[in-house]
This record gives sequence, structure tokens and C-alpha cells, in this order.
Amino acid sequence: MSTPIAPTSAVYRWHDGALQFLDYCDMTETTVEAADSWLVTDGRTLALDLHRSRFLDAAPDGAEFWDAAVAAIPREGEWFPRVELQSRRGSRLFVFRLRSAPTLTRSVVVATHAGPDPRTRPSVKGPDLESMLRIRTAVQPLGAEEAVILSPDGYVVEGAYSALVWWRGAILCGTSPELARIDSVTERSLLGMAGALGVETYQESVPPAELDGCEVWALSALHGPRIVTRWVDGPEMAALPGRLDLWRTRLAVLRRPLPE
Repeated sequence: MSTPIAPTSAVYRWHDGALQFLDYCDMTETTVEAADSWLVTDGRTLALDLHRSRFLDAAPDGAEFWDAAVAAIPREGEWFPRVELQSRRGSRLFVFRLRSAPTLTRSVVVATHAGPDPRTRPSVKGPDLESMLRIRTAVQPLGAEEAVILSPDGYVVEGAYSALVWWRGAILCGTSPELARIDSVTERSLLGMAGALGVETYQESVPPAELDGCEVWALSALHGPRIVTRWVDGPEMAALPGRLDLWRTRLAVLRRPLPE
């Protein structure tokens, strides 16, 4: 049986088949090889199995660690835990970060990242977390809270910490699978629900200018769908009243209790 972990933000390492509390974490020369995080509210979360699959695809030997980390999440309160596979000087280490959830929002201002694509492993969550933080920080002086990455051809790929979808009338659109990016759990859940409800979906490659007059959402495991209210020096955004709240409610219904 796993030893209960106190409900406070803390860092633990996986050692000898158990999570051990770290009162000091030396990140010198540490590389994050894989990472995943998700929102937990009173012991319920969205699509935990998809998060698990995505993490284990990058860290196949992490199943026992994953189960221990999930068991350690408090079943009360709002949490944003993160699991990591780290490497340092040739050795590998699984790390669990039990973090209180930050303030959640339902809207966001974005700006296009100026410069080349900074991602080194675009289909894996973890290795590029630091560079994603840098580009998001770089757009903050513009009044933006999220940076949008474009392909070399100028097509919208994803946000630094989010997937992007948009509405063309009643059609829910997403990024073309030909553009390398992280497999967004929230996007998969949203598109899956749309298909089940008979809502038409479509994937395409578009430059920002072609989103002028569209309703654009930024999706993340923390905030869920957020409406883009402004794209700094970019296309004009639109919104259909009530649509965001409807789909946020629909996704909330899919939240399930963490396994016992």
C-alpha cells in the first residue's frame, strides 16, 4: 500500500519502488525527457488514461511510478500535478511534482512568436518546456499571455502551452496532422465529443490571417478551452455567445474520479 502524502505542494522522486520526498531539488544539468500534467478537482479529472498513454509512450518503464503518483494526489481541493522523466549525467530519474492549481481563466490574449520554431522534439511534451516558457514570456510585454508557434511556411501549429482550434460557422477545426506538435489530450477529448454529438470537424493548415473573423480557442489540461479574445497584431477574433460555456460544461461532464 502506498504511503499517503500530505496535501501540499512538494517534489518527490521515485526510488526503490516508492515516492520519496525531496526537500532540495538540484536541477543542475538536468534534462526533462518527458512530462505530463493535468487538473484534478476534488479527486476528478479529464481523460487520465490519455495522459497516461502519452507519458508512457515517451517513458515506457514508468507505469509503476505513474500509478504511485496518481495514488498520491489528494482527493480534495484543486491540484495540477506533474510527472517527469529526467536525465542527468547519463542517469534517469522519475519525479512527481504535487502542485496546487493556479488561478483558472476562461479567456486568453495571444501573440505570434517572432522567430524560428524553438522546439527540438515537437511531438514530445517535456524536452521543450523551458523554451516554451521563454517564448511565452517574450510576448508578455505585448500584452499577450500565450505565444503562437508558426511552421516555416507560416501555418498555425500550436501555442507554447496550448493547442489551438477554431470555428468556421458550425464546423470545429483543428491543426493539420501534417504539422508536428504535441498530441493534446484536451483537443482529443473535445474533437471526440464533437464527433459523438454529430458536429462536423475538420483539420487544416492555415496562416493566422485566414482566422480573421473566427472564434479561436486555446486548449490546455489546466484551463480547458479558453476563448482567444485578442490576437496581438493578428487576425480579428469573433465569438458566438454561449458556445464556449456550453462546451466547457460538456467537457466537465467527462471528468471522472481518480482510480482508488
